[in-house]
Amino acid sequence: MLKVLSCIAMDHSYGFLAFATLVCILGSILTVRLYARVQRSIGMQKLSWLVMTGVVGGSTIWMTHFIAMLSFNSPLAHAYEPTLTMASLAAAIGITTLGFLVTATGKPGVAIDLGGGVVGAGIAIMHYMGMAGYEIAGRLEWDPDYYAASVFLGVGFGAVAMSRIARPVTRFCQYGGILALILAITTMHFTGMSAMTIIPDPLIVPSADVIPDSLLTVVVAIVGMMLVLGASIYAIDLHSTRGAAERFRHLSLHDPLTGLPNRVALGEHLQAVIRGQKDDAGGIAVLSFDLDRFKDVNDVHGHAAGDAVLRGVAERMSKVLGEGEFLARMGGDEFVALTSNLSIGNEASAFASRLIAAIVGPIEWEGKNLLVGTSVGISLYPDDARMPEELLAQADLAMYRAKAVGSNAVRHYEPAMDDAARDRSALAMDMRQGIQRNEFELYYQYQNNSLTRDVIGFEVLLRWHHPVRGMVSPAEFIPIADKNGFIHELGDWVLRTACQQAACWRNPFKIAVNVAPGQLANVNLAARVHEILQETGLQPSRLELEITESGIIADQQNALRVIRQLKQLGVRIAMDDYGTGYSSLTTLQNFPFDKIKIDRAFINGVTTNRQSAAIVRSTIILADSLGIPVLAEGVEREEHMAFLLKEGCPQVQGYLFGRPMPLSEISHVVNAQAGDRDGSQADSDEVEIVPMRAAVG
Repeated sequence: MLKVLSCIAMDHSYGFLAFATLVCILGSILTVRLYARVQRSIGMQKLSWLVMTGVVGGSTIWMTHFIAMLSFNSPLAHAYEPTLTMASLAAAIGITTLGFLVTATGKPGVAIDLGGGVVGAGIAIMHYMGMAGYEIAGRLEWDPDYYAASVFLGVGFGAVAMSRIARPVTRFCQYGGILALILAITTMHFTGMSAMTIIPDPLIVPSADVIPDSLLTVVVAIVGMMLVLGASIYAIDLHSTRGAAERFRHLSLHDPLTGLPNRVALGEHLQAVIRGQKDDAGGIAVLSFDLDRFKDVNDVHGHAAGDAVLRGVAERMSKVLGEGEFLARMGGDEFVALTSNLSIGNEASAFASRLIAAIVGPIEWEGKNLLVGTSVGISLYPDDARMPEELLAQADLAMYRAKAVGSNAVRHYEPAMDDAARDRSALAMDMRQGIQRNEFELYYQYQNNSLTRDVIGFEVLLRWHHPVRGMVSPAEFIPIADKNGFIHELGDWVLRTACQQAACWRNPFKIAVNVAPGQLANVNLAARVHEILQETGLQPSRLELEITESGIIADQQNALRVIRQLKQLGVRIAMDDYGTGYSSLTTLQNFPFDKIKIDRAFINGVTTNRQSAAIVRSTIILADSLGIPVLAEGVEREEHMAFLLKEGCPQVQGYLFGRPMPLSEISHVVNAQAGDRDGSQADSDEVEIVPMRAAVG
């Protein structure tokens, strides 16, 4: 050890020695950083980084050796044989590349240690090849102990270096790998130099065809360009990688359509704003926006128009934002805005009004003015909640309450809203269990011939006998089932049960079952109806499915395809709630309906409201010209019947003829003997089949 230190201190020029050390340190750092790129790459890119790592690593080893040789204070004339000198460079690069290749492509464990050993051996081979080309006016004698120690140090530290680099345990292992590589190069070199003893011999004269120190300096500088090139490539790649990472982060935090921050960015921002609140003196308002009539824009004008609306709304809302205000798009037609440092709650409402004013203006698209409204829910920090997730959920609850009120409504969160949400969730869970516990029951309401008042069919209505809540209104549980997807299972149960019961009747009355929009969207609906008809044995001609325009407008092509498949089965199709949809005349023109049902809202006003009377009258005339029978719902008084008879409406349904009843109360009609059916008949040309949606009667 003392001999090595003495060699360093006494036999070397400190200037070149310091430069050699600097090259070794910088080259080792660059080599390790380049190898990190190897680990993160695949295919040809991995191979390219591997070659670059080997070139830089080998050049670092070679330059460190020969710069140190330039610092060696030799008492005798000396020079460097060119072939061996340049061969040592090739050996350094080639063997180092091989070591990194073994480490990168071999099996973990042994391959890493083996690859590190190869790198260390490359250092030793390069050193002694270079020394073999060292010509001096004397003989070189080698101490076998120091010779062996130098090889051992190179191989040992090389293995340690690759172990730390290739299988790091902590983030500091990379620095340990750099240090081990530096030690592998330096300890190998100086221990090897300590193994050398120069014996002057005047008979030995260096040949003329050699590289003197001056020319070696130029060669070292040229090889140093490899390090500069490697460093430049690494810097360019690092810059590109960071730029790509920044772009990726921007994309991951922003909505691609509107450019607004997205849900993730909103969560981060809200969390940061809450952390920045030093006390409860200031406040934060979270505003949840949902666009009204946006679905109509998509359905009527297409998704390109919907995208234009979203971009326009986002741009206009962004322009009215002030200091401390933030806007994000949550997805679909939902936006969330934040404002901080509120002194009073009314400021949140003023902020909402400012944003609503930006939303409701017309948006031009291909020569058309598109209009949407919005519903807004507001929650406040710290009054309503202190956690970001709770604030967002509460604003959402308030927004849905606002939607129930009407367009452009604003509602603040109230604790009672949580109770209502929990109640809906509990009802949804109970609903699934209700089928298993036989809590659901089908009720039937008469459908009658207007002239004879004979029963011509029944509308099937769903009722739920809840063990705790009692009779739950369909208006309460059907929307929940439609929203959470349970409508498919519930609809199957209604259709199967209705068909089973009707198939057992002595008199073959028709039944009407309503199809919810979610069911109509199912491309397998016709196959499912066919299955149930086969299973229950009900004749397809006795089943009528009622469909609303809201179920058709969502995907008209799919709806038309499903309806045609149903009609091929022999099932009849009725349009329910006529006059309350989006484009009734177009729908009648495009879809093959077997019946039109006029909504009860119009029938109720035929004797008191001129508009209602005109709508009902024109509907009957239109249907008659198209050859489609009409049934009027909600007939409750004789005055209604008188108007409908006068206008020629052939079929009616309502409380005037009977409320919805369980199967047991209509058995005297459906199972009556011929001639003993209380004037009822089942052979009318038009018998209606009512929706599976539970009607409230």
